[in-house]
Amino acid sequence: MNDQFRVFPAFIVLGITLSIWFVIPIPKGVTPEAWHLLALFIGTIAAIIAKVMPIGAIAIISIMLVALTGVTNPDPKLAIKDALSGFSSPLIWLIGIAILISRSLAKTGLGARIGYYFISLFGKKTIGISYSLAISELVIAPVTPSNTARGGGIIHPIMRSIASSFNSSKENNSEKKIAKYLALSSYHMNPITSAMFITATAPNPLVVKFVADATGLALSITWAQWALAMLLPGLVCIALTPLVVYALYPPEIKHTPDAPLFAKEKLNVMGKMSKNEKITIGVFGLLLFLWAGVPSMIFGSEFVLHATTVAMVGLSILLVTNVLTWEDVLNEKSAWDTVTWFAALVMMATYLNKLGLIKWFSDLIESNILNLGVGWELSVAVLVLVYFYAHYFFASTTAHITAMFGAFYTAGLSLGAPPMFLALMLAGASSLMMSLTHYATGTSPIVFGSGYVTLKEWWKMGFVLSVVNLAIWTLLGGTWWSVLGYW
Repeated sequence: MNDQFRVFPAFIVLGITLSIWFVIPIPKGVTPEAWHLLALFIGTIAAIIAKVMPIGAIAIISIMLVALTGVTNPDPKLAIKDALSGFSSPLIWLIGIAILISRSLAKTGLGARIGYYFISLFGKKTIGISYSLAISELVIAPVTPSNTARGGGIIHPIMRSIASSFNSSKENNSEKKIAKYLALSSYHMNPITSAMFITATAPNPLVVKFVADATGLALSITWAQWALAMLLPGLVCIALTPLVVYALYPPEIKHTPDAPLFAKEKLNVMGKMSKNEKITIGVFGLLLFLWAGVPSMIFGSEFVLHATTVAMVGLSILLVTNVLTWEDVLNEKSAWDTVTWFAALVMMATYLNKLGLIKWFSDLIESNILNLGVGWELSVAVLVLVYFYAHYFFASTTAHITAMFGAFYTAGLSLGAPPMFLALMLAGASSLMMSLTHYATGTSPIVFGSGYVTLKEWWKMGFVLSVVNLAIWTLLGGTWWSVLGYW
């Protein structure tokens, strides 16, 4: 990570912030406090996009500015309390703790073992390798809230080792043999699996929070509800993605009889499953069992556990059994970084809502769509498409979701959309939009940087799959959610 302070982008961000604060007239219906907080919020988002500093450092400065300016409360004691309030969110700690838990996948080697195991079973054809990587993604997604760690740190190295075994690389201009196809197909599984579980990517809990806030806590999506809703459209997208990529960029090598042997050699080098790997599997099984709410289904509501409490149980077991040490916890910088910047963004979004800015913006969106004179179905289509393709202008899904989700969801509700249907559509879009560009999420520059895919090919494949995935989520997903009684 580049920790250097970037002066020129910082001046641009400062100019944007000061222009909103001092120059642009405050719109009718918006309080000065809300407008000034919006200036700080947009400045924060701009700083993240421009990569002025590491996102955690930007978050600390944003928290300081909220407290210093008193935009949430003129009382200094209450202002700092408001500024730090994001750290009290259980959803933020759910993601932070889950990142700590997922460290055990890499430390024990379990993540790589899962990938090579499926390749040893289904890897006789190139498309079989693609599905093997997809299954591996899916298996570890529920307990890997960093989609970058999952896609870039576990799946991509396995994919590269397979490509290298067939001498397919950028250096000898042979990426078309197998590397290009595997890079595209494996990457595009990452946004899909991210959409399938609350704990599969860090911003998903933000979606849960924004939905709960917009509905006055009337709709609070549980882990099990989310997983069940996304199961069918997610599996269909996973099934179709390797085929769609195959149609556009077919590999020159279509039969790979040596791939299972290569995977078995890797497994032989790893040896028998260690005690720590077995404990990790047990902990992951327990987490899924409790997150799915099975005890409460069997024994009643008194056995309901909060998702964050369940995550803490899992981490505690890993610490007690020494699968993870406290040193591992302290060294997992991404977890503490995530907790820090999530706290800042959640705090600012929460107070933008409390100060009425989100309602004002959603009313603005609503009035413009009402002028089209269409029903809620087409209104939702417009909202989702604008929300989704706006990601061309974002290099962070978290920044995008924080900036736009709350207002778009509130506007959709006002236009008559069923709350759960709208929530699930926008939730799916919030991850699926990662497919669009080579900077859409942390995983994309890692895979793109391998050099197997040109920029034109990446954007073309991203757009095609965005259309396919959105169509499946809308038509099949909407029908599935209706069958489940969600709307």
